[in-house]
Amino acid sequence: MTEREPPLVEPPFDDPESDRPRVAGVLLAAGTSSRFGEANKLLATRDGDPLVRHAARTLLDAGVDPVVVVVGHEADRVVDALDGLDVTFVRNPDYRQGQTTSVRAGIDAVRDRGDAHDAPDAAVVALGDMPFVDPETIGTLVVAYAAGVGDALAAAYEGTRGNPVLFDRRFFGDLTDVSGDVGGRAILLESDDSARVAVSDSGVRRDVDERSDLP
Repeated sequence: MTEREPPLVEPPFDDPESDRPRVAGVLLAAGTSSRFGEANKLLATRDGDPLVRHAARTLLDAGVDPVVVVVGHEADRVVDALDGLDVTFVRNPDYRQGQTTSVRAGIDAVRDRGDAHDAPDAAVVALGDMPFVDPETIGTLVVAYAAGVGDALAAAYEGTRGNPVLFDRRFFGDLTDVSGDVGGRAILLESDDSARVAVSDSGVRRDVDERSDLP
């Protein structure tokens, strides 16, 4: 059976610049890189910097705050690769059990930040092995959310859903309760308030699984 995809919406969106919601960033950087070989793919370099550093800078350059990085496999090396960046780290001891454990750790960390009046309204979840995403893409997701397009949004290139994704805080409980290795996919596919946000950024469909994926 073909999966039901959320509706596709296209910018521009009305941007309430004076009253934008607070959006946090969660970077998943805990995986074992099993398809990449013995090396940790997050530490492979592009333009002189580790892939995970590119991915973290994308969130920072987009202006989301705070940025939480979930680490697990070779955690100390990944932390060192992000030295000097304004990010917070959370360790996921269960990272071998799948990506959803890292989503849970990251969302829990975001949810615990600040008091009820200072907690983020939403979170953008990004992947450490996707160094080609443009910060403007994350900005588009945030503006779409602020404009009321939906509460579960995925960037889409040429209509195809990719990453990163944005979730309103009302989904935080669901994201920390899920099991398996599907992350927030079920929310995106099943929520009546989800959408694919059209972007011109092919990076939302480009992850690095094998060495040949690097230019």
